[in-house]
Amino acid sequence: MIETTLSCPCGSGLTFTECCQLVHSNQGKATTAEALMRARYSAFAVGNIDFLYNTFHPTTRRFQHKDAIQQWAQENKWMQLNIIKATFSTVEFEAHYLDSTLQVQIHHEKSTFKRQGNLWYYVDGR
Repeated sequence: MIETTLSCPCGSGLTFTECCQLVHSNQGKATTAEALMRARYSAFAVGNIDFLYNTFHPTTRRFQHKDAIQQWAQENKWMQLNIIKATFSTVEFEAHYLDSTLQVQIHHEKSTFKRQGNLWYYVDGR
């Protein structure tokens, strides 16, 4: 786990405790698609696999496997999140990380989110 007084992995400039940890403990604190995206990135960085799994939209969650999510989270060193563009229900971002061979990689994705009740969920990305 991340030291809670360190900067949040999402790059907000706040501490992890003041930022994404709040969303990890209460998904309803993510009031926008971008806020959920940032919290999901931070969850990869700190290894919060349950949060990642639970924030997949219920219609797509059954296709996810916690073991695969955990492997992806743990085999990479998450370095930086850049939000390129955010709309009401989409977030385009670049996630910079070191892969298992210590090569710098950039995962560029446009993610789609859906609000159900007062909670945002990740639907898919391309």
